[in-house]
Amino acid sequence: MALRPVSSKKYSFPYRRPTVFEEVAPVETTEYAAAKNNTMGLVYAKVELINSRDLWRAEEGIIQEDQIRQMKVEFLVDTGAYMLTINNTIREQLGLPTLETRPAELANGDVIQCEVVGPIELRYANRRSTQCAMVLPGDSEPLFGAIPMEDMDLVVEPRTQRLLVNPEHPLAPQMSLK
Repeated sequence: MALRPVSSKKYSFPYRRPTVFEEVAPVETTEYAAAKNNTMGLVYAKVELINSRDLWRAEEGIIQEDQIRQMKVEFLVDTGAYMLTINNTIREQLGLPTLETRPAELANGDVIQCEVVGPIELRYANRRSTQCAMVLPGDSEPLFGAIPMEDMDLVVEPRTQRLLVNPEHPLAPQMSLK
């Protein structure tokens, strides 16, 4: 089998390049978020997850575009968590392979062994990032941690309980290299 060059074509499948002026999803009012959580201070955001390996396979013509595994997931935005965490149900639906196993400390202080899976492409508003995720047992609540937030240059707006594109860098994420 001859090696084929990496495709120069851009995504022709349901990949859409977000515009700068599109509204940040989800648009939840403080009243909705407070009623949903029954507490103040919790921020939730719907993030699109896509199996990155499927994206590569579709670009190379190995699978059809409609075979790309993707889903929207509502995450608890947790600035105290480092990584992206998903549960086993999400992992199975996206078909993500295990890359390694790592110990992880939970909020209650317990240390458990978690599988690290990926890569996953994350999309939110006009941002995207490729990350690995730790898999929490059972149907644990998915967490959107500090590393994906920093990579996508997102900020939490506590007054409206929303995850927003950094208003200082609305066109594209800006990274600090120092």
